[in-house]
Amino acid sequence: MNLILFSGREGRAHHLNLAHPLTLAAIILLGCGILATAFLLGARFGAEPGALAANGSGFGRVLDEQRAEISALRSQLKERVDALAVRMGEVNAHIIRLDALGRRLTEMASIDPREFNFDSTPPSGGPESEDGAGASAEIPDLTQMLDDLESRVDLRYAQMSALQNVILARNLKEQIMPDGRPVTKGFISSYFGDRQDPFSGHQAFHKGVDFAGQIGDEVVAVAAGIVSWSGERAGYGWLIEINHGSGYVTRYAHNRRSLVTVGQTVTRGQPIALMGSTGRSTGPHVHFEVLKDGRQVNPMTFIGR
Repeated sequence: MNLILFSGREGRAHHLNLAHPLTLAAIILLGCGILATAFLLGARFGAEPGALAANGSGFGRVLDEQRAEISALRSQLKERVDALAVRMGEVNAHIIRLDALGRRLTEMASIDPREFNFDSTPPSGGPESEDGAGASAEIPDLTQMLDDLESRVDLRYAQMSALQNVILARNLKEQIMPDGRPVTKGFISSYFGDRQDPFSGHQAFHKGVDFAGQIGDEVVAVAAGIVSWSGERAGYGWLIEINHGSGYVTRYAHNRRSLVTVGQTVTRGQPIALMGSTGRSTGPHVHFEVLKDGRQVNPMTFIGR
């Protein structure tokens, strides 16, 4: 079998014998090459959808894992936000109680409310920072709110400490100020000032106030202080002397027996001696003196308080 091919330019005819072994071999090789190429292309394109599907499945797993992580983070964030909210509530409750206590203490201490105002933040200010830091306004977050609340708590604590010091100082001043009678029972038998001396009958100045009673009656301190004398002294008999600070000293004379020792701290109303008639005395009584900066002053000023 012959195959005639014509040339387009010269018009010549070429004869190709298909039965020739070389021609047949070339045709067979060409066909095998085409089939092999087709097979390879088919295998390749057939495998790509599976690979794409595998890649898509992998992407899906990654996305699922990321969604799970985001959900877990969201849950953790919610728990932290709830914890912060509870903390804020507790701190705010403490502030409310501190404010209420501060107002009550201010009223009890009769302090000017403008000095310790628990209803508003004390005035503050200062020049703006040159670098402009903090100039931009931002939406406050929970952490900032907690910082503000803790700052308010610190401020209230400082105010309470100052108020406590004022009250303690005032209470201490009241405790050490002579006030009241040196006996729990009895009556005034002689006042402060000029009188007729019971022994000589002459006019003399009485430097204290006498309280008459019974032998063994309790003599009490009229203010808190430290015992600076406990023993006999000429004219006073058995004498108790208490130093109250701020220049105040009280004396309790003619006692039968002392109940305190030198250096001992006593409080107002504490028994310090038993009434007697020792020293220059005509009967059981306590001679009570109040000294201010070393000079006797009228005890009635303090007894009347």
